[in-house]
Amino acid sequence: MVPSSGFLLPWCAALAGLGLSILLEQCMQPRPPLRRPVAAWAVHIGVWLVLHGVLTALLGRPWFAMAAGLAALLTVVLVNNAKFKALHEPFVFQDYEYFTDAIRYPRLYIPFFGWWKFLLATAGFVAAVGIGWWWEEVPAARWSVTGQAGALAWQCLLGSVLLVLGSRQRLNLGLDAQRDVLALGLLAALWRYALMGRRLPQAQGAFAADTQKKAGQQGAASSLPPRRLPDLVAVQSESFFDARVLFAGIRPQVLEHLDALQAEAFVHGSMEVPAWGANTVRTEFAFLTGIEGTDLGVHQFNPYRAVAGGWQVASLAQYLQRLGYRTVCVHPYPAGFYLRHKVYPLLGFDAFIDIRDFSDAERYGPYVSDAAVTEKIMQLLHERADGDKPLFVFAITMENHGPLHLERVAPEDVQQLYGTVPPAGCDDLTIYLRHLRNANRMIGSLRMQLDALERPASLCWYGDHVPIMPKVYATFGQPSGLVPYACWRNSAARSNAAERDLAPQLLTADTLSRQWLAGLGLWRD
Repeated sequence: MVPSSGFLLPWCAALAGLGLSILLEQCMQPRPPLRRPVAAWAVHIGVWLVLHGVLTALLGRPWFAMAAGLAALLTVVLVNNAKFKALHEPFVFQDYEYFTDAIRYPRLYIPFFGWWKFLLATAGFVAAVGIGWWWEEVPAARWSVTGQAGALAWQCLLGSVLLVLGSRQRLNLGLDAQRDVLALGLLAALWRYALMGRRLPQAQGAFAADTQKKAGQQGAASSLPPRRLPDLVAVQSESFFDARVLFAGIRPQVLEHLDALQAEAFVHGSMEVPAWGANTVRTEFAFLTGIEGTDLGVHQFNPYRAVAGGWQVASLAQYLQRLGYRTVCVHPYPAGFYLRHKVYPLLGFDAFIDIRDFSDAERYGPYVSDAAVTEKIMQLLHERADGDKPLFVFAITMENHGPLHLERVAPEDVQQLYGTVPPAGCDDLTIYLRHLRNANRMIGSLRMQLDALERPASLCWYGDHVPIMPKVYATFGQPSGLVPYACWRNSAARSNAAERDLAPQLLTADTLSRQWLAGLGLWRD
């Protein structure tokens, strides 16, 4: 047994852990250089000293506290590396819900993290517990001011002073996660992002109430009777992009209904989205609020947490409510994911249909199928609860959510999806195309059923981001990250509106909803 008494022992464990924390940080991707601002080092040292001091006070064992702190840091580094590989973005403080979400929704997270990394992190935790309980004992005079308690008080005081001094220094933060981590290091970047996250955004976006004079409230929309206001359906299709740009051997029929929709659309083209591979809510929020990510500051990484935390922001749903619409969100997944159950009422949705309404729905792969979501959308339109009141349905699909590598290629898939056999190692692409084909069928089904309605209706279709397929991109090259979109109206709506320029337009996610409404006469720039 190693005695844990004395004033010096906590300092020895803290300083040893500090050195190891720097070594652990050098194992992350991207690797931050050791040459960085003094303020960044002050924050790094301060965070570690306070963390170690608090853990030692709770556990009574300095070396156990060191091992526990390093195990936690190792977990963050491993999560960071997995995120950077899949999403091209390092771990930021606003990602802290990854850890609780991984427990609540393990299939969405742990396969991307990697089972061996998960086991390594678990082994680190077990090793920390082993060191604490079998190698080190709690000192008898644990709370002596001249022993461990005094050392911890000085340790936490020094750490706090360094944090205050480091936080007061102005650092050139561009809120580009990769650049900031490279400039400051992991712990300093996490700390500064945490501080900035305490301030709610000030942006209000295009749909704030004071914009209604230039929009539909005094424009064409207000002069239309309720039955002539078009029903609006917006579909944010999970991981939807035109994969045919990757490999010429993909059969063009995989997206034939997208091609037909864009040919008839009054606005269509490609769209820049603020997400790669995941972080759906970034694109989602941009579409619903018309706010560019850079206007959100550090909240651009997860804007829904700011809304749930009290930020009042105007949205497309609220704007349409002012025009007389009933607003409904459809998402076949637990409502608590990304705090949507709290956020969507605040964004102006009258109803939120989540996984509980899909208990008997068809699944394709592990998630509710796109066909089931189509059926729910049309059910809402046919069984409207408010008579002649127009309806806005915002649907977020789930079928094509990864991890793709957990599914298996069927023998007939290659023949059905490709004109030319793809190279080896492209199973993820084949599985993706299998789901993409179903998204394409959803487009065709919605287009046909909406066109059969006597009431005017319009469809806005877009993808939230490209899928996670690193092996495929290593073979064919990394795509641009652009996703397709199309804004289309049915025959009943087309007869009352002039078509706009059919040439493809490059848009951003924060401008798409306004372009959609403008083409329907519901918005004026």
